[in-house]
Amino acid sequence: MAARANGAPAAKKRIAVMTSGGDSPGMNGCVRAVVRMSIHQGCEAYCIREGYEGLVNGGDLIQPTRWEDVRGLLSEGGTSIGTARCKEFTERPGRLKAAKNMIANGINALVICGGDGSLTGADKFRGEWPGLLEDLVKSGEITKEQQKEFQYLNIVGTVGSIDNDFADTDATIGCYSSLARICEAVDSIDATASSHQRAFVIEVMGRHCGWLALMAGVSTGADFIFIPENPPAPDWEEQMCGIIKRHRQFGKRKTIVIVAEGAHDLELNKISPTKVKDLLSHKLKLDTRITTLGHVQRGGTPCAYDRQLATLQGVEAVKAVLEATPETPSKFIAIIENKIVRNPLIEAVATTGQVAEAIKVKDFKRAMDLRGPEFAEYHQAYMTTTATNQPELHLPKEKQMNIAIIHVGAPAGGMNSATRAAVAYCLSRGHKPVAIHNGFAGLVRHHDDKPLGSVRDVKWLDVEGWIGRGGSEIGTNRELPSKVGMGETAECFMKYEIDALFIIGGFEAFTAVSELRKARPDYPAFRIPMMLLPATISNNVPGTEYSIGSDTCLNALISYCDAIKQSASASRRRIFVVETQGGRSGYIATMAGLAIGATAVYTPEEGITIQMLARDIQHLRESFAKDAGQNRAGKLILRNEHASDTYTTEVIANMIREESKGRFESRFAIPGHVQQGGTPSPMDRVRAVRLAVKCIQALESYAGKSKEEICDDPLSMAVIGIKGASVVFGAMERLEKEETNWKDRRPKDESWIKYKSIVDILSGRPKAEDCCEACGRLNV
Repeated sequence: MAARANGAPAAKKRIAVMTSGGDSPGMNGCVRAVVRMSIHQGCEAYCIREGYEGLVNGGDLIQPTRWEDVRGLLSEGGTSIGTARCKEFTERPGRLKAAKNMIANGINALVICGGDGSLTGADKFRGEWPGLLEDLVKSGEITKEQQKEFQYLNIVGTVGSIDNDFADTDATIGCYSSLARICEAVDSIDATASSHQRAFVIEVMGRHCGWLALMAGVSTGADFIFIPENPPAPDWEEQMCGIIKRHRQFGKRKTIVIVAEGAHDLELNKISPTKVKDLLSHKLKLDTRITTLGHVQRGGTPCAYDRQLATLQGVEAVKAVLEATPETPSKFIAIIENKIVRNPLIEAVATTGQVAEAIKVKDFKRAMDLRGPEFAEYHQAYMTTTATNQPELHLPKEKQMNIAIIHVGAPAGGMNSATRAAVAYCLSRGHKPVAIHNGFAGLVRHHDDKPLGSVRDVKWLDVEGWIGRGGSEIGTNRELPSKVGMGETAECFMKYEIDALFIIGGFEAFTAVSELRKARPDYPAFRIPMMLLPATISNNVPGTEYSIGSDTCLNALISYCDAIKQSASASRRRIFVVETQGGRSGYIATMAGLAIGATAVYTPEEGITIQMLARDIQHLRESFAKDAGQNRAGKLILRNEHASDTYTTEVIANMIREESKGRFESRFAIPGHVQQGGTPSPMDRVRAVRLAVKCIQALESYAGKSKEEICDDPLSMAVIGIKGASVVFGAMERLEKEETNWKDRRPKDESWIKYKSIVDILSGRPKAEDCCEACGRLNV
């Protein structure tokens, strides 16, 4: 242990966490992660209640926090430690009081979860810190020794905001939970709108940021959206009414228009829901209603993604605090695609503010650029997959293709969303989309059936309502081309003059593309471009760290586990062992464990041993002994279905019950196919749209090329995936050889493996070297 100047041992580092600004679902997960990671790292944890108000006023608002104090927070919305706007902190005297309170409590590091205003205040506080201490010494409120001891202040930010309006990060804590509330509302309104052939104008939050409105438009297939960054054309009234009129002429019975609260035209004149309603009512004679969702968008239980994001960012924030030096600029924890990163805080704050400034001076191109390339991609995807009849986007006749779409493997949330986007994009470009029903088996066995064979042309109205539907509307199964016949499959490809193939599915789909690639030399019909969009709840497809459907699965699973945990907590002394799906990949078990705060997670990658069970049972004994009847004391263990052939879910539950000696109870639960989910999650919907459009764009890049040219390009058969901070296409041949564990049907290197240790750390689960006595106690 380091020593103070006088030779006494140095005190433990004290790390405080606070939430500030508007509340957002997931903030509690961040608080829990910061507190427990701080304690795990040998530091003392503090919570500052009521945001900057607590920092300024001190007293009981700054409290030391124990491991047990943050139990059960993951599933709670809002922020349990409170948040408040604090005008006093904006003035230097208020910041002087805050500095004095931090020193009085021995706090020398601060993690703040809040929006851009909160993080701007934090960075300013850090910049002024030496001067604040100097003033406090002069006024006699702190000593020279205290000034020297606390001469440096480390601050790290995590961004909590439902608007997702912070620069240099793809997502902020709470934004996907808020989007989920919006999608639930629009999905419900859809039924009424369709029943009565009504139009609904829905106002969502977003004064200077249109992320919620844009993503809601993508997620629900809205007819028109209004966002601040990209106002509509001067003739927007005619344009909107024209699009909606065409949709109605095609047979669409409902109309949804989404308006961000900060929407305006090119001259910054506000576009209100009332104005849009009046247009639809008077010009199109539609029965139109307005729905303002308001603060409903902030509330509710955080979704799986926000729990994971908040937890991972909280853990990373503590690491950043401990690794920072006096010279390290203030950082905030961001996520880029699928990677947690540390980005400079002050630059991000400045960029965030520039968006509003760009809008104010009507520089809308700059406003869009500042939102980042992903925002622009989603906007472009929305524009090309929502509005119909866009002849200006059509490719020349010689570039137009017959593009077949097929689902292979088990159903997964988002398959229909991807199919709808692919069909709409194909039609907007002049391609002919063809749906192959019931996989390769349907193609070969039923393609000649009349009047509805397995190969059918698809029109816009056929798929228009699919974006929010679970399962597979065109049908899917696990049969491979080799099973139904390579020759027969090739014959069908030739019969229907298929120029390109878009495959949506899991490991069976990956295997099918591999078989078709290897069959290219023998069957010219397969010498066409093929793109695979991974869609499986197991998230086990090589070439990507994220598969469509896995987020829907996680949301269904954590809802199930939340209910189970509530039962376990109500009876105080009970543990449930829950069996998860996922094949031979432990992704679902691990990420669900991260989202619900599981006591232990058992995966196929790690397996289960008797020593492991002994350690975990001893840990449970000690944990229940400490609980002393506290609330939220229910516990869960997650076991992947293939973690062990011997130690089944029921066997583990029985072992725990036997070894508890009556001091606590044990039950097991198997949610089964509930985990496939019903309605796809917003994340699966928006990512399905974005990635599907990219796949069709990749396919159409081969239009007009010879079969030889296509076969010479390794990327003509590829998997689209999210890897680290990028969206990439992986050449099929390389993935087969270098990245695939064929025996266990999963990638060789699984990026999520590193999160397994975080689950264990935050649950307090002992490691093997910490638990040698437990095995002896259980006679192992």
